[in-house]
Amino acid sequence: MSALFSSIRLRDLEIRNRVWVSPMCQYSATDGVPHDWHLVHLGSFARGGAGLVFTEASAVLPEGRISPQDAGMWSDEQQAVWTRIVDFVHGQGAAAGMQLAHAGRKASTRAPWLGRGPVADDEGGWQPLGPSADPFPALRQDVRELRPDEIREVVTAFGDSARRAVAAGFDVLEIHAAHGYLLHEFLSPLSNHRDDEYGGSFDNRSRLLLEVVDAVRAAAGEGRPVVVRLSATDWADGGWTIEDSVRLAGRLEEAGVDLVDMSSGGNVADVDIPVGPGYQVEFARRVRAGAGIATGAVGMITEAKQAEDVVASGAADVVLLARAILRDPHWALRAAHELGVEPGHGIDWPPQYLRALFR
Repeated sequence: MSALFSSIRLRDLEIRNRVWVSPMCQYSATDGVPHDWHLVHLGSFARGGAGLVFTEASAVLPEGRISPQDAGMWSDEQQAVWTRIVDFVHGQGAAAGMQLAHAGRKASTRAPWLGRGPVADDEGGWQPLGPSADPFPALRQDVRELRPDEIREVVTAFGDSARRAVAAGFDVLEIHAAHGYLLHEFLSPLSNHRDDEYGGSFDNRSRLLLEVVDAVRAAAGEGRPVVVRLSATDWADGGWTIEDSVRLAGRLEEAGVDLVDMSSGGNVADVDIPVGPGYQVEFARRVRAGAGIATGAVGMITEAKQAEDVVASGAADVVLLARAILRDPHWALRAAHELGVEPGHGIDWPPQYLRALFR
């Protein structure tokens, strides 16, 4: 019996296994509208046996995009295309999740293969917004501090996008509060220098995320799971810490969040991160033990036995794959084969591919 290929139940949703696909930006949308690229990209992971397939970070507002090519969920046209993609994912036996996001001060950035740097207004860019007027190095330097009324608009936008995601058929809603984007920027004292109710103390810096959780939870309804992605630490003195994450995760659980997806970093440039196989698994373990909430582990989890051990040991409830599953969209099928998992036991082989089980 494989722990990795056992099902997991979150509220009313039964997910066939614990191999989940991390949100991964594709920088391939037009005005926030996804294309056939997204259908094939995400559909291949569902066909490849993953239990849950997350979309890339999908902006709740146009100015919340990381790049002009980012996907969104603020319009009818976007919702219609996402519905088609969700239908295909469901047809392959996988659950579909949407990550809702706002890029904050890291908005208006070039796609990686275009050089990453800032996108000027005359090239289709826009002024980024953040908790404070502090820019991120090498990105747009004209960051403007959000006014209180604009903060309320952000909360409303998350709720509106969540309702669109529900209408499109998404099974899980994830709130992106990691990697130096807007909600993480509010959490960290290194990027939040406000002196109002959204800055200063831990409670004030956590306020926006908790308000967004309330809005998304209300839109999701009682039976649909809500997940939050956190950066466990800023990896910098004076920044957000794993102890903060444990404390916050307890609040998130009380607010109706069902699982926290534990990553790290992204809010501070040029920090020393000890990257290696499974280097963030311990964060998932500590949050799971300290806050009593289900967790997901992510970060250089590449091999079947490694992923099996993460779940079997109780370090995390699920693993989320990114680069490994880009290299092999059928990672879940291959892992199940390596672990001796029979078809139908947490893994569904497309009948067209059954011949791959035999020599």
